[in-house]
Amino acid sequence: MKSNKRGIRIKSRIILTAISLIATIVFILVSVIELNSKALPIFTALEVIGIITSIYIINKRDNPSYKIAWIAFILALPVFGLIIYMLWGGQRTFPHLKKRLKRCTARYMPDLEQDPAISRLIAYEDNSLTRQSSYLCSESGFPVYQNTDIEYLSPGNVFLDKLLYELDKAEKYIFLEYFIIAEGKMWDSIYNVLVKKAAEGVEIKIMFDDFGSIKRQHKDFVTRLKAHGIAVSIFCPIKPSFNIVMNNRNHRKIIVIDGKVAFTGGINIGDEYINEYERFGYWMDCAVMVKGNAVKSFIVMFCIMWEYNTGMQMLTSKYFTEVATLNDSYVVPYCDSPMDNKSTAEGIYLQMLNTAHKFVDIATPYLILDDKMKSAITLAAKSGVRIRIVTPHIPDKKYVHPVTQYYYAELLEAGVEIYEYTPGFIHSKIFIADSLSATVGTVNMDYRSFFFHFECGTWFTNGDTISDMEKHFEEILSDSQKITPEKWNKRPVSLKFKQSLLHIFSPLM
Repeated sequence: MKSNKRGIRIKSRIILTAISLIATIVFILVSVIELNSKALPIFTALEVIGIITSIYIINKRDNPSYKIAWIAFILALPVFGLIIYMLWGGQRTFPHLKKRLKRCTARYMPDLEQDPAISRLIAYEDNSLTRQSSYLCSESGFPVYQNTDIEYLSPGNVFLDKLLYELDKAEKYIFLEYFIIAEGKMWDSIYNVLVKKAAEGVEIKIMFDDFGSIKRQHKDFVTRLKAHGIAVSIFCPIKPSFNIVMNNRNHRKIIVIDGKVAFTGGINIGDEYINEYERFGYWMDCAVMVKGNAVKSFIVMFCIMWEYNTGMQMLTSKYFTEVATLNDSYVVPYCDSPMDNKSTAEGIYLQMLNTAHKFVDIATPYLILDDKMKSAITLAAKSGVRIRIVTPHIPDKKYVHPVTQYYYAELLEAGVEIYEYTPGFIHSKIFIADSLSATVGTVNMDYRSFFFHFECGTWFTNGDTISDMEKHFEEILSDSQKITPEKWNKRPVSLKFKQSLLHIFSPLM
């Protein structure tokens, strides 16, 4: 009975939010029709404003593909398109939120210092590594570290075992920041350790995105955590409104333990991620465990977002920990935000493609490419760089997968090798270049990750870890079907039409 009541309450909030959105759109449509029939001068003026807005969009620094989609929308439906753009377009968010994030960032980022010796050392390494790390440091503001160990963890059950082991060793604090925290076997195993550690006096802070978790928790989820002394913050709660901020979600996955260990990657907290239940076939995912100096950057990421969301300041010196020497590979944790004009996450992917000499291996659940990314991939392939991309065979979103497939033809023509993971859904976000560098994080190859969401990742040069990733990538390929140009060109006309139609709206997805 409690479960049914919980489902009703959650559905009610979702339904109210959906009704609010639909009602707003209907109101706009009715208003447009009324203006068209009864107020021609006003309608004409709005059309002129639509044209002026289109010119404004053309001259913005936004992504060209994104701009074209909005311009087409506004010119096709001058008034309606203009109003929707004013409410939801332009990657905009409220100025006071931008100022808040900027203030929080300015408070904590000075606590991270770049070791000049490391900067000099990496300059003597392979030029591609220098370019990649220099880009990340300048664009994200986070330092490049040595004295940091990286362990690749895949699939989800391997990650969970390692996480539980490290959580159980916590003595001072545990930070969790997630897009999805879903109740079930995976969460229960984590929750039991957290309750135990809270009783031992360990400080615990948890932050999760409401959109990602709204259907996956009981009503008393937060209450139960707080009853054990665990601090909880819900990112951007879903409300019955047509709020443009609702489009900016916290898609990051970060765990920090005692300043010694951090985790990040594609794995959320939910039973499908450890294949306890099947949603879209076998769920393939990955994460990395970071130990050493680079954990400091994840502490700062969490502190910035915690103050941004709660208004409560944190003292980083309380959470930083010195560690013994581990190894001399290079590591740069990084994050990305929709509240600036940067695209750090897309940029490191582009850097790895542009500096590769031999190969780039990519795994991504979505392949929705803008012109920059498409050009980088095809140019690299045409230059003799072997590009292999793995996407899901069983999609989680049926309206998105045809858009992913839309790009196959042009990529195949350029010589890119494309595979679909046949056992199910691959949610891993992996880039490996020339066995020299790799990145694992939360960033999908789509507009949402690149422009709308808060994201994070880890770039590194650890040879042993990259070797583990390469071996696992080959295993993934062995379980995947290769898409050949001959086979792809023979796909049904209905599928071609569906892909072409949905592709028009790809920047708005």
